[in-house]
Amino acid sequence: MKFLKLTTTWAAPCLLAIIALSSCGPSGPARSGYMAGVGPIKKQASNGPHHPPPAIPDDISYWDGDGVQGSPLIKINRSQQKAFFYKGGVLVGVSRISSGNEDHATPPGNYKITQKSKDHKSSLYGVFKDKQTGMTINDNVDIRVDKIPPGAVYYPAPMPNFMRFSGGIGMHTGYLPGYAASHGCIRMPHHMSEKFFENVSVGTPVIVE
Repeated sequence: MKFLKLTTTWAAPCLLAIIALSSCGPSGPARSGYMAGVGPIKKQASNGPHHPPPAIPDDISYWDGDGVQGSPLIKINRSQQKAFFYKGGVLVGVSRISSGNEDHATPPGNYKITQKSKDHKSSLYGVFKDKQTGMTINDNVDIRVDKIPPGAVYYPAPMPNFMRFSGGIGMHTGYLPGYAASHGCIRMPHHMSEKFFENVSVGTPVIVE
C-alpha cells in the first residue's frame, strides 16, 4: 500500500502538467502533454528533468559525430519531422522532432544560430498551479493574456539546450507527441538536444525545409 501511495503522489503532477515553449505550445487532436514537468516535480531521467518520453518509440534518433571534424550545419525537414546534423558535409546525426503546428508553423528559410541558452525558460508560455496542492490549474498559459488567479503560481515552460535561430524560435528539449505540435519551435529528445547544443555555435547555419 505504501508503494502505491508513493507512485500515485509522484505520477499525478507529471500527468496533469504540459510543456510549452518561447514560441511553442500544445496543439493537435488531443492535449500533447507538452507542459509536463513544469514546476517543482521529481526528475524523469528518460527525457531530461522536465519532459516525459516521446509518445511513440524513437527508433530514428542517433548521434555519430563525436570526433568528426568539419563545419556544422543543421537541416530541419518539417514533412519528415526530422533534424539532420552535418559536419563538413557529412551526416553525423539525426533527431526526431516536433515542429510548429498549423496555426504556428515553423517558417522555412535559411537561418543561423543567434543564441545558445543551456537552461532557457519561455518568456511567454507556462502553467498555473495551485500553491497549496501543486495541482495544475491551467496547462496552456500565455502570460501575455492570462492573469494569475488567486492562490496560484505561474511556472514558465523550461526549454533546456535552447538554440535560437529565428526570432523567438529555436531548437530545444521538448515533448514529442508524434506530430507537429509546437508554437513554432523545434522540440527534440533531450539526449539529441544535448548533442546538437554541444556541437553548434553562434553563427551555425540552420536550414528549415
